[in-house]
Amino acid sequence: MCTCGTPPYIVVVSVKERFRNMANYHVTKDKANKQWRVKKEGAERVSEFADTQREAEKIAKEFAANSGGGEVKIHSPRGRDTVAPAPDPFPPRDKKH
Repeated sequence: MCTCGTPPYIVVVSVKERFRNMANYHVTKDKANKQWRVKKEGAERVSEFADTQREAEKIAKEFAANSGGGEVKIHSPRGRDTVAPAPDPFPPRDKKH
């Protein structure tokens, strides 16, 4: 209990609100400067450039994890797209099922 005279407050965040704050990131090859770019979904500007796809994927996963989760979508130059989930900030407690 707080002895400062103010009542304690509990902040309740709904599941929808929790997922709304998650940011998805896209990793694509920039043909102009031959680097990989990391871009937040819906953003106009690139968040970061990387020399290799692996490095760009790592950066995007860190960004997604720092924003509370999300997905990293990797768009290869050959047209094959893959999705790599970021670490889950709220993993399930029940490990048996």
